[in-house]
Amino acid sequence: MMSTKASEQAAKKLGIMMTSRSSANGQTAKRLVIKNLKMVPRNDEDNFSRLWKNIDEAVRAIHESRPVSMSLEMLYQKINDPIDYLKLLNRHWQDHCAHMVMICQIFLPLDRGYVLNNPLILSIWDLGLDLFKNHIVMNKLVQTRCISGLLALIDSERGGELIDRSLVKNLLTMLYKLQLYQSIFESEFIKASDKLYSNEGETMLQSSDIPEYLKHVEKRLNEENNRLLHYLHPSTKHLLILCVEKNLIGDHVNTILQKGFDNLMDDHRLDDLKLLYNLLSRFVNGIDQLKTYFSQYIKKRGRDIVINPEKDVVMIQELLDFKERLDAISECWNNNEKFTHALKDSFEHFINQRSNKPAELIAKYIDNKLKAGNKEATEEELDKILDKIMVLFRFIHGKDVFEAFYKKDLAKRLLLGKSASVDAEKSMLSKLKQECGGVFTFKLEGMFKDMELSKDIMSAFDQQLTVKTSINLFVNVLTLTHWPSYPIYNIILPPEMTQLQERFLEFYKKKYSGRNLQWQPSLGHCLVKGHISSGNNKEFHVSLYQALILLLFNNKDEVPYEEILESTKIEESELKRTLQSLACGKVSILIKSSKGVDIHLDDVFSFNHTFTHKLNRIKINQVQLKETQEENQATNEKVFQDRQYQVDAAIVRIMKMRKSLQHNLLVSEVVGQLKFSIKPADIKKRIESLIERDYLARDEQNPNQYNYLA
Repeated sequence: MMSTKASEQAAKKLGIMMTSRSSANGQTAKRLVIKNLKMVPRNDEDNFSRLWKNIDEAVRAIHESRPVSMSLEMLYQKINDPIDYLKLLNRHWQDHCAHMVMICQIFLPLDRGYVLNNPLILSIWDLGLDLFKNHIVMNKLVQTRCISGLLALIDSERGGELIDRSLVKNLLTMLYKLQLYQSIFESEFIKASDKLYSNEGETMLQSSDIPEYLKHVEKRLNEENNRLLHYLHPSTKHLLILCVEKNLIGDHVNTILQKGFDNLMDDHRLDDLKLLYNLLSRFVNGIDQLKTYFSQYIKKRGRDIVINPEKDVVMIQELLDFKERLDAISECWNNNEKFTHALKDSFEHFINQRSNKPAELIAKYIDNKLKAGNKEATEEELDKILDKIMVLFRFIHGKDVFEAFYKKDLAKRLLLGKSASVDAEKSMLSKLKQECGGVFTFKLEGMFKDMELSKDIMSAFDQQLTVKTSINLFVNVLTLTHWPSYPIYNIILPPEMTQLQERFLEFYKKKYSGRNLQWQPSLGHCLVKGHISSGNNKEFHVSLYQALILLLFNNKDEVPYEEILESTKIEESELKRTLQSLACGKVSILIKSSKGVDIHLDDVFSFNHTFTHKLNRIKINQVQLKETQEENQATNEKVFQDRQYQVDAAIVRIMKMRKSLQHNLLVSEVVGQLKFSIKPADIKKRIESLIERDYLARDEQNPNQYNYLA
C-alpha cells in the first residue's frame, strides 16, 4: 500500500509542498502549499528524451523510497509544459495503479478475510485510489493544470490538430475511477464546448451558405461522437451532443430555413435536404418548422405556375413536373406522413387559386394525350401519364368543370375517330369512376354504350338493305342527355345521301317506335374516292362539309364562293374554314383565285388536276379554330347552370331539416355541403330565387332569418 511518505514525495514531485498542523481532535491534518518557483522556457524536442529520462527516474525513486538524484525544483521546471505535465501525471497514475495491483495481491487474504467483514473499512484498492485522489488530484494546482491541459488538448483537436488520444483517455479514465469526472471535468468541458459552438454558429451562419453550414454541423457531430468513442466517457454523450445541436442548429432553425430552404428546394439538393431533415428531427418543433416552410414553398411556387394566364399552354405539364420533383424530395423526409399531408393540402390550396381554369386545362391535357397520332408514349407509358394526371385531378375543386370539358373532347374523339386507343379511353374512364363514383361517370359511360349500340344498329340496317348503293352509310345514334349539345345546321346534301338517310330513318323508327332522330352534320366524316387524272386515283378522308364541297367539282372545274355557299348552305364561318383546309393547307386539292389564306366573297375555286401525293389514302385535316372566349364561356355557363341546381338542392335540403335558420349559418352550411367553391353573393341569389318560388320565406320578426315552407 502506498505510504504517506510516498504520497508526500509524489506530491512534491508535482510541485506540491505538504505541511501538517494539529486539528481539533488531535489528529494531524495535511495542508498543501504551492511553492513559488521560477518559470523556465520550454525545452525543445531534442532535449525532451533526456529530460523525460530524468523525470522517469525521479518518479520511480519516489515510489521506491530511494534518494532522488535531482532537486525537486529542477524536476518541476522540466515539466512546466502542459503536455509534459499531463504525461507526468499520467505516468504517476499508471505507476500508482501498477503498484496497487501488486500490493493488493500481497494483502489479498487481509482484503478477503478482514475488510469484507467490515463494510466501514475501505478495500486496499479503494484506499489506494482515495489516497491518490486526496493527496494528488484534489490539489488545486494539479486539478487546475490537469483540467486546463485536457481542455486545451481537446480544443486543439477541434481545431484540426493531432493529439495523443491515449493520454487524454487515460487521464479521463483516472478521473472517472476517482469519481471526479463529472464534478471537475465534465462541467468545465461542457461550458467550454458551449462557448465554442455558440460563437462558431453565429460566425459561420454569416459567412457560409446553408449547404456548407449543414455539412459543417454534420462534421462536428461526427467528431464529437468520435471523441466519445475514443476517450470521453459515454455519460457525457447526452450533454455534449445536446450542446452541439442547440448551438449550431436549435438556436438558428428559422435563420437556416429562411436563408437556405427555398434554394435547396429549387436546386433539388436532395442530400442536403435529407441532412437538414435529420438535423431538425433532433428537436421537438424542428420537423413542424420544416413542414411549415415546405408548405409555404409549394404554395408559392405552385401559385406562380397556376395564376399566370401566359403559362396556360404549359401549366399542366409544369404542375406534373413540379409534383414529380416534390415526390422525389419526399424521400428526404423519410416518408413522414406530416409532409405527405402538407404536400396534398398545399397543392389543393394553390391549384384552386384560379377558379375552374386548372380543371379545364387538365381535361384538355388528357384530350391531347388520348388523341390519335399522339406517338409520345406507349400504352404502358400512357397509362402512367394518366395516373399522374389523376393526382392533379384529385386536388381540384371544380370537378364539374373538368367533366364538362372532358365530355366535350371525348365526344369529338369518339365521333370523329380521333381516339388513339379505346383501351386507353376506357382505362381513363375507370380511373375517374374509381375516384369520383358511378354518378360522375354515368354520362361518359353512356357515350361508350351509344357507340357500341350504334354498331349493332348499323349491322341490322345493312342486313335489311335489299338494294345496294354506291354510298356506304354509318350512323352513330346518340342519347341526347349523354352527349354535349351542338348547334343544328340545315345543310343541303346530294340526293344519293338524302335517300340513304331517309331509308335509315324509316328503318330506325320501325325498330324503335316513338323515338325521334335529329341529324348533326357538323360531326360527320366521309371517305371519298377521287380520280385526279389518268392513273392518279386517291382516297380522301374528309369531314362531311369537305366532302360536300369536293362533290361540286364532279361536273365543274371552277366554282365561285357564292355558288358553294348556295349549293351547300354550310354556315359561313364553317364554310370559309373548310375551304381553307382544301385550298390553303398541306393537301391543296383546290386552287383559290386570290392569294393568301383569307377567303373572300369573290373568290373562285378550281380543281387541282396536277395534285400528287405519295400516299393513296390522304387525310385532309380541318383547319382547327382556337377555342374562342365565347366557346369557353358557353361551357362554363353550362357548368354554372348545373351548379345552380346543386346549390338550390343543398339549400332546400338544409332548410327542410332545420326548418328555420339565419342567413350566415345557412350560407356556411351550404358551402360545407358543396364540392365546388362558391361566393356568398351567389348563394344569396339562389336564396332569393327560392323565396320567389315559395320554397323559403323571410321571418316576419327577423328579415335575416329564413323559414322553410313545407
